[in-house]
Amino acid sequence: MSLRFVTKSIHAYLDYPVAFGLILMPFIFGLGTENMLAFWLSVVTGVAAFGLTVLTDHHLGIFRVLPYSLHLAVDGAVGVVFVAAPLLLGFAGIDFWYYMLLGLTVLSVVSLHKAEDVPSAA
Repeated sequence: MSLRFVTKSIHAYLDYPVAFGLILMPFIFGLGTENMLAFWLSVVTGVAAFGLTVLTDHHLGIFRVLPYSLHLAVDGAVGVVFVAAPLLLGFAGIDFWYYMLLGLTVLSVVSLHKAEDVPSAA
């Protein structure tokens, strides 16, 4: 039994709430009081995540011009950046834990992605 259970469909349903969360949570948690990069990194990433979702080729994508594999690669890169940012940029307190926990969560979701069955060419 594989532990990879996050399907393309499940991932698609998570994308829009995550994008809006990334935009709103810095306001809610008061990120960036020590370092404004902690505030803006989340907001800008949220806006970019929304655009990526709108353009991704999955059932909730609006324009469906970007392959889903690219979407997953970008998500993985965001996870790495979110884990590295607090260490490299000296975030502390809530800023540190916000990015560390989100980054590890994103990396977990990407690593738990279930490969989709692709119909073979006849």
